[in-house]
This record gives sequence, structure tokens and C-alpha cells, in this order.
Amino acid sequence: MPERRLPISTPAAAGPRRHPRRQRRHCRLLVLPAFALALVSLAYLSFSSHPNLPFHDVPCQIEFLPSVDDLVEPGIYNNFTGFSLNYISKENVSSSNGIFEPLFGGHQSLQEREETYYARNQTLHCGFVQGPEDYPNTGFDLDENDKIYMASCRVVVSSCIFGSSDYLRRPTKSKIGPYSKKNVCFVMFLDELTLGTLSSEGTGPDETGFIGLWRIVVVEKLPYKDMRRAGKVPKFLAHRLFPFAMYSIWLDSKLRLNADPMLIVEYFLWRNKAEYAISVHYDRTCVSEEVLQNKRLNKYNHTAIDEQFYFYQSDGLVKFNESGREPVLPSCSYHYLMI
Repeated sequence: MPERRLPISTPAAAGPRRHPRRQRRHCRLLVLPAFALALVSLAYLSFSSHPNLPFHDVPCQIEFLPSVDDLVEPGIYNNFTGFSLNYISKENVSSSNGIFEPLFGGHQSLQEREETYYARNQTLHCGFVQGPEDYPNTGFDLDENDKIYMASCRVVVSSCIFGSSDYLRRPTKSKIGPYSKKNVCFVMFLDELTLGTLSSEGTGPDETGFIGLWRIVVVEKLPYKDMRRAGKVPKFLAHRLFPFAMYSIWLDSKLRLNADPMLIVEYFLWRNKAEYAISVHYDRTCVSEEVLQNKRLNKYNHTAIDEQFYFYQSDGLVKFNESGREPVLPSCSYHYLMI
């Protein structure tokens, strides 16, 4: 695949697409199936931060290019593994007691979970799983017009606010170039409660559905009662929400985007021929520390936290040793505690 310059004109938006029962997707990555990028909560980088974070007044200096005018998208890297995925969209599982409860994530066995780690053609659970037709919807329902818009995205910056738990921070327009304003999708997922709060404060969407650069996408029927858990859906399943995007940047709702997204893609991916980029936690270096912090803040039931942590340990998770020779990722330095 030869190098190519970024197009000057806006690409044509994709028209309505039929969604088959099992969506087929060609993957180029081993870790992130549909994207060449997942910049998760890049608090150290070009975003203004929450005032309680210790590095708020001393942002990390990043040597971005001066503009996107001369950006050239590189050819395919040699370290990609090609394979195809099908996603399970409907289940009809019978339980031992005859009661079936449809779940957004489906009913995946531990053996099925293990098999999904291999880069090969397969069908797997990846959210958005529905039960039989006479069962209730499992949630994260989107308007069809929003689905069409999201299917047209090739480069995405996304974030979410559920449960009216945060302020809506707009990207700094002066830092975003004309190309990105035309070609990058800035999508903010909100639930109806948050939308109502913004509207009551006079900061709701305009007649086109935008607040600044953010295209507002309202999610009906969140799949989880816990807002933190519901927020993991757009955070980790962006490849399902934006099925034809090549690059995706996730922005925590407590951060403001202060750099052009295409310059971020160039710096962290193209310049280093990287598949994805992720920040190190600003304070903690081990999941065991994250466990203690979650308990201190009473974010989740303590027993549930312990059970999840024991599960990680049984899966081979070891305590991070800064003086050791082992690389960072095989240890527990990645701080997210998924429950």
C-alpha cells in the first residue's frame, strides 16, 4: 500500500447500510480489531486536565507538526495480522432452570473467552447481543440517523457523559485545523438525563444536533445501571460503534481536546509506525493499587472488586516490579479494573 496524502475535500458520507444479523469485519490488528488507534485517556499529552491531577499546571510538551497540510499517511506496517471477525448479535441460550436473561455482553463461557485471544478468523461476543425476539432489548439503543452518521466516520474523537456526572468540555476550536473540522467526527455520547441537564442550563444541542464541534448522540436504555460500567461501552467498543473508522481517539470527559486529532495520529502512530497508543496512569503503576483506590472511593462493591482481582491473578497477573527486567504490559501496570 503506497503512501498517500490527506485529501483536501471532504469524503462522501456513507449512505444507509443494512445491518446483518452477524456483522462481518476485516481486521488488521491483533489487539484492537477495527482501529489503528486507541488513545485512551491521554492525560499526559495535549489535553487540559482535571484540576485535581498533579500535572495540571505542567503539561507534557509534545512536538507536533506545525500543521496537517503536509501530512502523509504511511503504507501498511509490516507488523499487522490480517483476519476476519463475525460478531454474535443474537443468542437463544437455555439455562438449567429454564430462565433466560438476555445480556448486552452475551453469555460467553471462559473457554470461548480464551479462544478469542487468537488472531484468526472467528465469531465472538463483542457487546450488542440481543435475545430472542420476544425478549426485551439489552440496551445502548441509538437513533438510525446517528448510526448512518457514525458509519460514515473514518477518523473519530469520541467521549461520553452518562448520569449527568460531568461537565461537557468542548474541543478548543482554535487548535483544530480546517481539515479535521471537515473530516474528523467528534462524537459525544449522552444519556437522556445528561441531555436534559444541558438543555435546562441553556447549553443543549443546536438545530443540527451539535454542541460546538461535538455531534451529540443520545443513548437510550443504558445496558448497565452503574454509569461507570455503561461508559466502558463507547470507550472499549468504538470499533462496533464506528465500524468503518480507521483511527479512533477516546477522550475522557474530564479532559478537553487541545490539539488537532490528525496531528495526534501522526505523532503517536504514523511517526513511530505504531498500532495503538495508550497513556501510563498519572499516579498508580499496578492493578493492586487500583484495587485499593477503588475500595477507598467505594466505587464498587468490595467483594466484587476482590473477586475480579482474584480472577486476574488466576489468569497470570503479577505485581509490577519497577526494578525488574520484565516489560511493562505483561505486569499489572495497566490500571483499568474492569468489573
